[in-house]
Amino acid sequence: MTMRFVPTSLEGLFEIAFERITDNRGWFVRVYDELAFSQAGLCTAYPEHSESRNAVRGTIRGMHWQNEPFGECKVIRCTRGAVYDVLVDVRPDSPSFGRWAGFELREDAPRGLYVPPGFAHGYQTLEDQTELHYLISERYRPTEARGIAYDSPELAIGWPLAVTVVSERDRALPSSIDRR
Repeated sequence: MTMRFVPTSLEGLFEIAFERITDNRGWFVRVYDELAFSQAGLCTAYPEHSESRNAVRGTIRGMHWQNEPFGECKVIRCTRGAVYDVLVDVRPDSPSFGRWAGFELREDAPRGLYVPPGFAHGYQTLEDQTELHYLISERYRPTEARGIAYDSPELAIGWPLAVTVVSERDRALPSSIDRR
């Protein structure tokens, strides 16, 4: 089984194309292969695995990241439903600082995202009862948590649906990227 790491417009951020094996029982896909990640020069240690479930279409979570030196690598995939997943380069010295890229992730499409440290992450659900699964390289540290508002004029993210649900915490995020 193979997986391909497809470069995106933001350096270090990859779409992961998983090989799906299908037969009369259904399908099987390998979503993490330490050797493949290592050979691609990507993070291979993920002490935290997390999942999120979102009841309502149009829900937004984000935009979050963790401050250096505790930046997180993430492997993200949709296990149920569909999302519009957005990553923003918040690395101050990056030539693409402040730029964002969006990707549709669906349960029926064998692909995911590899996100290096220094990217804010958020998404909008495209279907009710949507779930995501994450591999995360760093333990969560509340004192290092950062964020930017999903509706920041600075980012001008083109969310595909009307917003239905956003947490109070996410509504209170600053409208500019915190460079601390």
